Amino acid sequence: MDSSAARRLIDPLWMDSILPSLVEYIRIPNKSPHFDANWQQHGYMDDAVTLVERWCRSHAPRGMELEVVRLPGRTPLIFMEIPGSIDDTVLLYGHLDKQPEMVGWEDGLGPWTPVLRDGKLYGRGGADDGYSAFASLAAILALQEQGLPHARCVVIIEACEESGSYDLPAYIEHLRDRIGTPSLVVCLDSGAANYEQLWLTVSLRGMVHAKLSATVLREGVHSGFSSGVVPSSFRVLRQLLTRLEDESTGAMRLPELHADVPPDRLAEVRKMAEALGDEVWTQFPFAPGVKPMGGDNIERILGRTWRSTLSVTGAAGMPPLESAGNVLRPHTALALSIRLPPTTNADVALAAVSRELTRDPPSGAQIALEADAQGGWNAPSVAPWLGTALEQASQQNFGRAFMCMGEGGSIPFMGMLGAAFPEAQFMITGVLGPGSNAHGPNEFLHIEFARKLTVCVSQVLAAHAQRRSA
Repeated sequence: MDSSAARRLIDPLWMDSILPSLVEYIRIPNKSPHFDANWQQHGYMDDAVTLVERWCRSHAPRGMELEVVRLPGRTPLIFMEIPGSIDDTVLLYGHLDKQPEMVGWEDGLGPWTPVLRDGKLYGRGGADDGYSAFASLAAILALQEQGLPHARCVVIIEACEESGSYDLPAYIEHLRDRIGTPSLVVCLDSGAANYEQLWLTVSLRGMVHAKLSATVLREGVHSGFSSGVVPSSFRVLRQLLTRLEDESTGAMRLPELHADVPPDRLAEVRKMAEALGDEVWTQFPFAPGVKPMGGDNIERILGRTWRSTLSVTGAAGMPPLESAGNVLRPHTALALSIRLPPTTNADVALAAVSRELTRDPPSGAQIALEADAQGGWNAPSVAPWLGTALEQASQQNFGRAFMCMGEGGSIPFMGMLGAAFPEAQFMITGVLGPGSNAHGPNEFLHIEFARKLTVCVSQVLAAHAQRRSA
């Protein structure tokens, strides 16, 4: 493939068409169902689907068929099929639902306010990962422009990923015959450790998501009158969390939440730590004086990719500070995000967490727990043809070698696909590099990196076809 010719098609397509469409996409507050229970009535998800569908139809590769599939009671899914010239299938995946607003956006920025600044597009969802449908078709168009063969391509854009992809298994079953058996899966919903080379994600953590509450009273009472007799609901939850986590180190206590790091992944972590140095942790917006966890950069990488962790991501039952009276509150509830090592059994982990949080409630408090889990993913070994294609694409577009990395987040679809298609190869990558802050304030898409990544995808598709047709 002529990568220069591919760039001559992809770069203007990005700047003249994809970028304006992403600007409009960012304006749509199509939060994932977990964060907008009334998403159907609000209609924002349909607005986002319509925007992406319209662009894809107007920039369709030859022979493309597109359908917006709608199963009753579920979020919609965009299904595209592009016929190929070789007898094989590539599956390209992305999503268009978004995380909620989050606080802390800089002045002039906001989740639904697209802003172009210093080569970045700010706003919720552009990088995570509204760009994926556009980039997938752009990569295929670059192949067709050069008259190069490619496999049959199936593109799936779901609308439930940020809620754990709970709608996706039903769609995969519904579309099983139309999907076929892919030998290559391309996913553009992951990250990069820098913007100077191509990064391949080779592992993803799983997660237990839980809502935990403790109730001690029917109504709030004066804290001076009741404290010392009535137990604190906050302290009850703190005692329960101590069963899961050593609060002094962050280490998780339950053996069901741990897994050994495979030797090949450990070797990749060491290589990554050597290449990045202190960029492993300086990319995070630490408050003054805060020190990173972990004894060295290898341990820090393992900490965010192969260790279990607990984060409290939300709370209820607590009034704002400005209206907090001297009242012993009747209940406290916390949202918990427990990340799991890639190879941990999520069902076993969920059972262990549920057991520890509900047995023998401190002070006899009423404990309520709602929890679910999703497994992580550990990639198969990279086939020689794919490794060569990734290396060539990275060198030609960035001037540096490609590298492998684990991700601390979850993409539920990868575990599903890994189980369904054990012989497939995976190109899991994305634009969520340093500072891009997916799910948080000031999220941005690095435009130049996204353009180069699109060319890399096109080159891998060409190499896949060449290998399959040889």
